[in-house]
Amino acid sequence: MASQKHLLSFLSFLLLTLRGEPSMAAKEVIPVGVVLNLNSPVGRVAEHFMSMALSDFYAANDDYNTRVALLTKDSGNDVIAAASAALELMKNDEVQAIIGPQSSAQARFVIELGRKAQVPILSFSATSPSLSPVQNPFFIRTAQDDSAQVKAIAAIVQAYGWREIVLIYEDTEYGNGLIPYLMDAFLEIDTRVPYRSVIPPSSNNNEIAKEISKLKEDHTRIFLVHMTALLGSKLFVLANNAGMLREGFAWIFTEGLSDLEDRMGSKVKDSMQGVLGLRPYIPRSKHFKDFKRRLKRNLTSSKPNIKITGYVFGLWAYDTVFALAMAVEKASIVHSKFLKKNTSQSNVDLAALGISEIGPMLRDTILTTKFQGLSGKFELVKGQLEPSSFEILNVIGNTERVIGYWTRQRGLSQELDDNSEVANSNSKDNLKQPIWPGDTTEQPPKLKIGVPVKRGFDEFLKVEWDPRTDKPIISGFSHDMFIAVLKALPFPLSFEYIPFMNKYRQSAGTIDELIYQIKLQNYDAVVGATTIVANRSLYVDFTLPYSESGVSMVVLLKDDDKNKFWIFLKPLSLDLWVTTFAAFVFTGLVIWVLEHRINGEFRGPPDQHLGMIFWFSFSTLVFAHREKLLSNWSRFVMIVWIFLVLILTQSYTASLASMLTVQRLQPTFVDVKEIKKNGYFVGYQKNSYVEGLLIKQLNFHRSKLKPFSTHEEYHEALSKGTQNGGVAAVFDEIPYIKLFLAKYCSRYTMVGPTYKSDGFGFAFPLGSPLVPYISRAILNVTQDRDKLEAIERTYFSSRGSTNCEDPSASISSNSTSLSLHSFGGLFIITGTVSLISLLVCFFKFFGSHWPTLSNSNPESSFWSKLIEMAKHFDRRDPSSHLIERNTSMAHPIAGPRVIEPST
Repeated sequence: MASQKHLLSFLSFLLLTLRGEPSMAAKEVIPVGVVLNLNSPVGRVAEHFMSMALSDFYAANDDYNTRVALLTKDSGNDVIAAASAALELMKNDEVQAIIGPQSSAQARFVIELGRKAQVPILSFSATSPSLSPVQNPFFIRTAQDDSAQVKAIAAIVQAYGWREIVLIYEDTEYGNGLIPYLMDAFLEIDTRVPYRSVIPPSSNNNEIAKEISKLKEDHTRIFLVHMTALLGSKLFVLANNAGMLREGFAWIFTEGLSDLEDRMGSKVKDSMQGVLGLRPYIPRSKHFKDFKRRLKRNLTSSKPNIKITGYVFGLWAYDTVFALAMAVEKASIVHSKFLKKNTSQSNVDLAALGISEIGPMLRDTILTTKFQGLSGKFELVKGQLEPSSFEILNVIGNTERVIGYWTRQRGLSQELDDNSEVANSNSKDNLKQPIWPGDTTEQPPKLKIGVPVKRGFDEFLKVEWDPRTDKPIISGFSHDMFIAVLKALPFPLSFEYIPFMNKYRQSAGTIDELIYQIKLQNYDAVVGATTIVANRSLYVDFTLPYSESGVSMVVLLKDDDKNKFWIFLKPLSLDLWVTTFAAFVFTGLVIWVLEHRINGEFRGPPDQHLGMIFWFSFSTLVFAHREKLLSNWSRFVMIVWIFLVLILTQSYTASLASMLTVQRLQPTFVDVKEIKKNGYFVGYQKNSYVEGLLIKQLNFHRSKLKPFSTHEEYHEALSKGTQNGGVAAVFDEIPYIKLFLAKYCSRYTMVGPTYKSDGFGFAFPLGSPLVPYISRAILNVTQDRDKLEAIERTYFSSRGSTNCEDPSASISSNSTSLSLHSFGGLFIITGTVSLISLLVCFFKFFGSHWPTLSNSNPESSFWSKLIEMAKHFDRRDPSSHLIERNTSMAHPIAGPRVIEPST
């Protein structure tokens, strides 16, 4: 029956040709086989398009010497049937080319037959990249390779910042062939494919529904569908029934499905609302518009049930017939035959398959054929149609809205002919606003961000409620940091805050319990003052810290009076006190020696000498010395000495003042062991991980812990003290302690060791691809000092408005005294000057008296002479005017009385 049908088709073509013009009987008729699934939408439309193409071509090229006759066979959806149909066409009808088969799986077998018989196989629909025209010389793909769309798909995914996407594809040659190319493209843009859902085309609704349920349980929200129309329509209907085409989800389908989307029923259309699609761009040329008008008239009268709009495969089939007819004429084929006779009676005998005489020449001619076709420019590159631009569709209602285009040259753009410069070719700003599933413009996926609800420390995170919308309003340092980080990301990220609370709008648990909700997939992230600690990292991934942390304790300051009795001695160390006393005595002795012989103020009985030595040097402390110095060497010594005394007294005064003011307040406790030994209570922030640290690391008994929530509760508990129901110390993280001390720094201080943690960070699910991006954005924000300080000033400005010192500085109970090392240079200079002056005085005295003494008593011993020299030194110097010492220190005379030396 099939052979009779194709014979009648061939005879009908001849009759129509002869009836159109009598001279056509001399035309060379070239039989061409067509293998299609005539029960599929693609097959029916392709058959109709090819018939129109043949009529249009020869109507425009009436003078051609050749005529192509199409012999069509129905392959159904069966690979063996397609191969059998192709074999029968080659063996019995001796076709010189075959258009088809329709699917990639069928084409793989038919290509082998074409290679054996050297018959060109032209396919307009076998788009799997696994079928390579380069590797199969008699396979010509008059369509775009599926891999041509991969870059466009990756551009869309990158534009919307999707870091994870799930692939759903059919388990066929068509479905599997594209996946390696997609994986490579997603790897380039750092998008992870956590799961690949492979659905056999024979799957029933229950099996597909089961796979969809699995995807839903995995909380996946971004999907890419690569299927044919029959399986794809089932998938979208079942996914919609499962609630996976609502707000928060995003779906993209490849060109194979988007080309057929307008043929789906209303139920399928309703299931695909908000979905994005991709298809090759067809230029709206005059030829194309004229064809559409003729096609509409033709279908209305002959095949009213066929819908054509947007059928790319049909247009490619139309251009395939055009290209083949042109090649046949160009090759000047006047007689065609197979070199080997087909003598077998079997229609499928491979041994009887002959070799086409004109096949290689026809193939080469087709490969070099170029023209402006109905689908655009027809030009084959490496055996297949050169990739063109792509349209990006958005399914809205019963229409397909084009929201943008993609080209290799410009990437994404809203208009194909837009020649303006594009700053970022893969930005969502280069596309029109799509309507997403759920009839929303909010870009999916919208991350569910958990935030803690607690009393106190609102500077870090505060949850309020909008009285008009009853929606949460989030503020605080952690919130502003998160927003700044999102702005630093290279892609957009949509989110919503969901407070972790019960029905009474109170906290639903601790921070640990909130973070664990990420593992339970109730939240996609947690934003707040969440500390990065080891046990939490077992079930979540943290970003880099955006704030310092660590745990310390804050205690009450007390006025310590027990050490004030001898506090005046503390400014100087013991060695400095001893050295200073020795320097006073030595300097007084040097001045006495230098002035004794020439200055009456430094003469008198022995007890007066000793008093003068001490009096004069110590009186310089307050600059109360009233003795006039006559020796220049004495004055030189005093200049240096007074400079040392000035520095020393000023330093002592400053140190003592500091001890009498700042250091009079001392911490009540400085050691954790002392608190535990006495069994005192300690406080901590409620619902904080600090509770576990106190119990497990510091070995406090749970009964000795008291939870607090606010600054005021800290203040009340610490001010009561250990004897009145209060606490000895409060343990908390350093950022919270700084906030507390900014308000109460005059009464409390931070003491003791710091128990380190990694700081505050944002929590995400384990393996989340967002973590490295968020971490890099945190570095950008924290290293921008202007931006970071602007955020800190918003919430922590009160710290700078107080008169307190840095609250992070702990007050020591033992201030450091001034040491000898601080003044060693001054003492060395002073001692050196004094020694030099003393030596000069002695050398001068000995030089003037020793010769005289030696000449007058030549027989005296050395020691006798020294004793005699000492007696001479105690006498007045007759060559100098002496100043008479005042008899009354309380009533000094108007001026010194000069006594002339005796002769």
